[in-house]
Amino acid sequence: MTTSASPGSAGSTAPVSLTRFLIEEQRAGHVGPDLRLLIEVVARACKRISIEVGKGALGGVLGDAGEPGVASINIQGEAQKKLDVIANDVLLEANAWGGHLAGLASEEMDHSMPIPDVYPRGNYLLLFDPLDGSSNIDVNISVGTIFSVLRCPEGVTTPGDEHFLQPGTAQVAAGYCTYGPNTTLVLTVGHGTHAFTLDREVGSFMLTTRGMRIPEETKEFAVNMSNQRHWQPPMQAYVTDLLAGTTGPRGKDFNMRWVASMVADVHRILTRGGIFSYPLDAKCAANGGKLRLMYEANPMSFLVEQAGGGASTGRGRMMEVQPSGLHQRVPVFLGSKAEVEAAVGYHQRHDAATT
Repeated sequence: MTTSASPGSAGSTAPVSLTRFLIEEQRAGHVGPDLRLLIEVVARACKRISIEVGKGALGGVLGDAGEPGVASINIQGEAQKKLDVIANDVLLEANAWGGHLAGLASEEMDHSMPIPDVYPRGNYLLLFDPLDGSSNIDVNISVGTIFSVLRCPEGVTTPGDEHFLQPGTAQVAAGYCTYGPNTTLVLTVGHGTHAFTLDREVGSFMLTTRGMRIPEETKEFAVNMSNQRHWQPPMQAYVTDLLAGTTGPRGKDFNMRWVASMVADVHRILTRGGIFSYPLDAKCAANGGKLRLMYEANPMSFLVEQAGGGASTGRGRMMEVQPSGLHQRVPVFLGSKAEVEAAVGYHQRHDAATT
């Protein structure tokens, strides 16, 4: 469920650009000038990435990065796509010189990177997944960019990895950009979650949904069912009851949706409700989970909570997790609040029965 945008001032139907929206947020005391600039720079970088994604095979950007027949492997142990590298470089270059950042961290890089000494440094830290769902690029399924903004700790001028290890509650802004039939930027600065659509003729992101709200109840779930045999008992029990439908303990039929691009699955949930799950299982237990806390789980949790939803590891609130590493992985449950609470309840009851 969403609320239609109220484009301008009372009685006005003039469209609201991202720039105007951020200026209004600054006047309301929700963002400062440096944070406003940072968000605008990230948005411009996303427009460049959108153009590269849109070229597809015509731009020679499909397929794996690296030498022919030898894929480049990132810090996550995953084969990099050409667009992974392009998107990462675009975001690094766009944010290096503006004076609003002290450092950056990317899912594609081993370690964080302070802003080079030749440029002024600001008071914010930026983390990003430059191209989420990149395994779907070659088959023309929506992919996206996810980002999170933290404050640089007081007195730190050259931030290292340890300065990024702040819980999700410390985020001052988060968002994602989906590259699909249209390019959509979804943003929060801690005062609601809002969607902007790229007007390609004008070249600007325009506010299209102010105050996105996730319905508390849902009949849709998103999960990779091919991993079912690896799930822990509480997840097995939870999904079994979902699939039992009206004859089961949940008393209603559920539909399953799974895109395998987190940005696409979460965007659907922000638009019409649902629950997204990537639980702990035997395949990823040694790593603590599948999805990255700092680049995926925390920013998405911030957006979902600001839209009235819930976000959990299955055993606790996602944004209260204290990070232990820049590339830490966690199990993820997020979406419609009542359904997230139901999934957490299965884990709590299981844990209570086995202790």
